[in-house]
Amino acid sequence: MDELGRFRRAAVAWAAGGAGADEAAVVARELAGGVRTIVLVEGNSDQVALAALAARHGRDLDAEGVAVVPLGGATNIGRFLDVCGPTGLGLPLAGLCDIGEERHFRRHLGRVGLGSGLSRAGLEALGFHVCVADLEDELIRALGAEGVRQVIEAQGEMRPFHTFQGQPAQRERPVEHQLRRFMGTHSGRKALYAQALVAHLDLERVPRPLDRLLSHV
Repeated sequence: MDELGRFRRAAVAWAAGGAGADEAAVVARELAGGVRTIVLVEGNSDQVALAALAARHGRDLDAEGVAVVPLGGATNIGRFLDVCGPTGLGLPLAGLCDIGEERHFRRHLGRVGLGSGLSRAGLEALGFHVCVADLEDELIRALGAEGVRQVIEAQGEMRPFHTFQGQPAQRERPVEHQLRRFMGTHSGRKALYAQALVAHLDLERVPRPLDRLLSHV
């Protein structure tokens, strides 16, 4: 595993606590010198999307020392800020969250001294950006329903999607809602489509939170 990958793994283990946390803290501190910025994102699909967008701009975030670290859920942001923020490693931070989880980011950024009573603009100034309602929703709006269908077809998943659309709970819902829900139906599908949708995007229509985050780091 490369050093940035080892750093990510150690930071996650440190934030998780438990028996191996002290050892993980030592490893993370040893490797922190090779890290320029830590980007805290909710899950793997956010990590994959940001890396895919960077690659489309000819950037390799790992090579640049930008460690994109999935939190495993937005409610874990407090522990990761304790590890990575001013009272921990003290490294520059940025991040991405869903609008429903914005309050957790605001509260814990304030708690560690990175801003009090932050507005949306204040969050963005710190490098933290908010997706409405989430990253999948942002990407679907950017591509349009037909563009997303083309990506699903390219993945060979139109038949499963049509089956999903036929479920009683989905039949009367807008197609955009169906597309978003479909991406979350199987483990790994969100990450698969995060990469595929970003690869299909017109770079003039990149969702603002993703675009601004990449520009920040």
